[in-house]
Amino acid sequence: MTEFARPPGTVDVLPEQASVWQWVEAKAREVFDLYHYREMRTPIFEHTAVFERGVGDTTDIVQKEMYTFTDRGGRSLTLRPEGTAGVVRAFVEGKLHGGTLPGKYFYLGPMFRYEKKQAGRYRQFNQYGVEVIGSDDPRADAEVIELANRFLQVLGVEHYRLELNSVGCPQCRAVHKALLLEHLLPIKAELCQDCQGRFDKNPMRILDCKIDGKHPLVLSAPKITDHLCVDCAAHFEEVKGHLDALHVQYELTPTMVRGLDYYTRTAFEFIGTELGAQSTIIGGGRYNGLVSMLGGPDLQGVGFAGGLERLLLTFDQAIMAELAVDKLDVFVITMGEAAAMLSVFVLQLLRSHGFRADGDYAGRGFKAQLKLADRYLAPAALIIGDDEVAQHAVMLRDMTSKEQQLVAIDELISALRKYK
Repeated sequence: MTEFARPPGTVDVLPEQASVWQWVEAKAREVFDLYHYREMRTPIFEHTAVFERGVGDTTDIVQKEMYTFTDRGGRSLTLRPEGTAGVVRAFVEGKLHGGTLPGKYFYLGPMFRYEKKQAGRYRQFNQYGVEVIGSDDPRADAEVIELANRFLQVLGVEHYRLELNSVGCPQCRAVHKALLLEHLLPIKAELCQDCQGRFDKNPMRILDCKIDGKHPLVLSAPKITDHLCVDCAAHFEEVKGHLDALHVQYELTPTMVRGLDYYTRTAFEFIGTELGAQSTIIGGGRYNGLVSMLGGPDLQGVGFAGGLERLLLTFDQAIMAELAVDKLDVFVITMGEAAAMLSVFVLQLLRSHGFRADGDYAGRGFKAQLKLADRYLAPAALIIGDDEVAQHAVMLRDMTSKEQQLVAIDELISALRKYK
């Protein structure tokens, strides 16, 4: 690798791929807007404390994966590893809690985690997500989950399942934690280094550890859903009831806890069933203590996030190829210097009326320019030579039928309408 190669764990999104990304992002904005979510854009870096406090100091993100640096003012800053903490910080700092609640927001943008590169997982990755802040209503949980499901359906994603759990609140988690510690104590020394570090602080994270999660004693550990307090149990039943009413299918997964410490009550993951190890497409849940943790009032929240790169792994290759096609509405072919001069005006005219148009800037011959029009799948080409310049007209060529007609430039836009 040379010093001019891209850094490990990053990718270049070339034009053919970028067109697919743009389509997905446009669909995200379209679907999120239908549900009355408004965009929020937060800084790419935050004070490190936002993530240490918000994400949790027992998480892999904080312990191993954050890009943290000290700026020239001596401040500890971190490139954002996820979106929720920054959105909540902005909600608090912007005093949005003084407006109409709940606030409903979405975001799109790059995140950064120093982790081993795998399929669909990079050190700079792009994430989309939604947040509902200021409601403890189970309907909000159901809406967020149904929205994620709708988004995947709109994109044409087929092979996935929804896993659902409740991770309770601090009160019922304390009861579960005591039972869990007692149950897992005999194998504490056998656990991986990460799980030994989590043992006293957050033993629930051991349940979905990639290394220790399959240990027989871990698999037989007490389930949080068997020890929910009355309020958390009632909330979970309502969430399930709403999802049933919305015909959103789900699987109850008591061992699923998510990788961030701020989750309370509802937790869920959409799993790509054909993706292998890195199979979570969208994940989310409720975070009732996060707003107050970051200096705001005691408001509840719920949301989800997904990585764009991993989502694209679920796309059919034929769909990807179709979206990547570079297609023009009109291609302008010129012969001679006077024609080249006139083409500048003609291209401006076409673009000002919404036609995706281009011409040749490499001095190609007539046949080569015709081939270029075909390559761009342009349904129409405009041919300009000395005769056309003299008549202030163009030769309009139908690229399918090969028929041609002389069209005055003043009448050109009307003549092209059928090709738009």
